[in-house]
Amino acid sequence: MKKKENINVSKLKIIPLGGLEQIGMNITAFEYEDSIVVVDCGLAFPADDMLGIDLVIPDVTYLKDNIDKVKGFVITHGHEDHIGSLPYVLKEVNVPVYATKLTIGLIEHKLKEHNMLKGTKRKVVKFGQSINLGQFRVEFIKTNHSIVDASALAIYSPAGTVVHTGDFKVDYTPVFGDAIDLQRFAEIGKKGVLALLCDSTNAERPGFTQSEKTVGRTFDTLFEEHKNTRIFVATFASNVDRVQQIINTAYKFGRKVVVEGRSMVNTIDIASNLGYLNIPDRTLIEMDQLKNYPPNQQVIITTGSQGENMAALSRMASGMHKKIAVGAGDTVILSSHPIPGNEKAVTKIINELLRKGADVIFQDAHVSGHACQEEIKLIYTLVKPKYAVPAHGEYKHLRAQAKIAEGLGMEKDNIFILSSGDVLELSEESAAVTGKVPVGGILVDGLGVGDVGNVVLRDRQHLAEDGILIVVMAMDRYSGQIVSGPDIVSRGFVYVRESDVLMDEAREVVDAVVQNCIDRGISDWGKLKNTTKDVLGEYVWKKTKRRPMILPIIMEV
Repeated sequence: MKKKENINVSKLKIIPLGGLEQIGMNITAFEYEDSIVVVDCGLAFPADDMLGIDLVIPDVTYLKDNIDKVKGFVITHGHEDHIGSLPYVLKEVNVPVYATKLTIGLIEHKLKEHNMLKGTKRKVVKFGQSINLGQFRVEFIKTNHSIVDASALAIYSPAGTVVHTGDFKVDYTPVFGDAIDLQRFAEIGKKGVLALLCDSTNAERPGFTQSEKTVGRTFDTLFEEHKNTRIFVATFASNVDRVQQIINTAYKFGRKVVVEGRSMVNTIDIASNLGYLNIPDRTLIEMDQLKNYPPNQQVIITTGSQGENMAALSRMASGMHKKIAVGAGDTVILSSHPIPGNEKAVTKIINELLRKGADVIFQDAHVSGHACQEEIKLIYTLVKPKYAVPAHGEYKHLRAQAKIAEGLGMEKDNIFILSSGDVLELSEESAAVTGKVPVGGILVDGLGVGDVGNVVLRDRQHLAEDGILIVVMAMDRYSGQIVSGPDIVSRGFVYVRESDVLMDEAREVVDAVVQNCIDRGISDWGKLKNTTKDVLGEYVWKKTKRRPMILPIIMEV
């Protein structure tokens, strides 16, 4: 009889729309019949070759095409790579957003900046609470991470239960709130779990991730050792627990605290208003009040631990900050690990700070917010999933987690390393990747969303590598003769004053080819421009072995 029932049960689809093959831009759709629930909606920061790009957001064509099915966004925690794209995506897929208190607070701040507060439905969900979204029921489970109020999700559907860990670690002594609710993971595991989507960021690291509390003890030691200096601490703006511990230590040592960096000020503001930060009276002061206290009573908490160019620490180090500069007699503690790809920028800022005479500490003042191998094993053992879908990470991280699952006795065929866009269809009987949906990164540059594509990026690359030559000439409307020019303007190609001969010869080459065309009766502007491009390009390549962009401009007089 039971077999017969199962035939009628549709399959559950898991569709990652971003967040695999990279750290960032996390967004996954869960679909069952006429219902889609979307978990997270993050952004990615641009790669080095994305010149001038501010952010990268996910392509949500699939959600737009199925807008009637989309029931809501369920957000695991308030980091940029999980909430950053919401203001952009909600403009096209306007459905309710569900998250815990601090996460909603951070999302609301973003929506406010985009004037979207009124038009967006938001609901604060407590741990242990469930929400019904179409065919799904989603339960929020308490976890620990480097931001307060992080959740795992149990996603219940007629085809089975999926557990999504979100970003997590197992911290038995968190700075704020309770430890991860391992009991709930075990209870859900006992009832049977179809699939587990587990954080893979630290899957290559053996052992356990240390508790956030250990950093507090490190700060105590560092403040003790540097009693006579002014102390700067750079960390992630969103790491509220870290900020809490810096404030605790500063208070213990009788120091006043200044917070610098827009994102840091915003997050601390939101966290303290919602009761997630406990700041002793008269500990936090404004930047302008610093002059009233000697350096050894000052602590400056700042953004810029990843070496970002325009972040507060970089501006202080380079002397570009309006109110404060780092110099001899200062101690700078970098309380974060470089994110993969940021190592160069971080090294650069360390060197800059050392040159200014500051003492820089970048070892042991940080612990990760992600689970190492033993914690991942613990979650697998409690949840006992039938299928494993490693999430959150580059391919090497996903692969490392697949190996952990195999080591725990899971069959290779039941482990799915997906790419963004894959459609994984699951039921108790079977699981398989059955198709692909359109995915990709949409580039945000200033106010333009998606108006910079591959062609524009290629042009920017070209301009950055070889520069541009602009050929300007004026043509008589009636006779078709050149009455002025051709003049050649160079930008980013050669320094004109030192390349007179090259530029004069280039002008002669263009003049000859244009005259030749006119003598042959060619007056079509398109042909004239293409011929100019080809001949000048060939000449410049022969002389310099470079290929600048060539832009002919013809004006009619």
